[in-house]
Amino acid sequence: MRQQQFISTYIYGAACHDTGESFALILPYTNTDAMNRFLGELSLTIKIGRHVALLIDNAGWHTARKLIIPSNITLIPLPPYAPELNAMEQIWEWIKNHFLSNQCYGVYEDIVTMACYAWNQLSQNVDLVKSIMYRDWINTPR
Repeated sequence: MRQQQFISTYIYGAACHDTGESFALILPYTNTDAMNRFLGELSLTIKIGRHVALLIDNAGWHTARKLIIPSNITLIPLPPYAPELNAMEQIWEWIKNHFLSNQCYGVYEDIVTMACYAWNQLSQNVDLVKSIMYRDWINTPR
């Protein structure tokens, strides 16, 4: 009998349903420090004069007291048990279905490499990002 062990990595990501622009970090943990790093790096990519409303679920690291929220980002918490309101859930599903499910990786670096490849393939196709994230009830002012 052979022992099966699991190793994971996490994609912290954000995408705009309107422009298809996206940003992600591949990080080894889901915790407040990782979320702070993601928010800090995302903040640096936001154009001067712009502000990002970032939808978040109620994961502990999304709502921690030690979370450092940059001034050009506002976190918008979604109601519990409402993943259909968060279009990023469909982004994760698309990435898993097209690149990451039913795979075995020898070492952690292989997982990171494939996660980076998967995100890069998706994010380079802004029309695909927009189509996955599209909701007919979203109306953003220009």
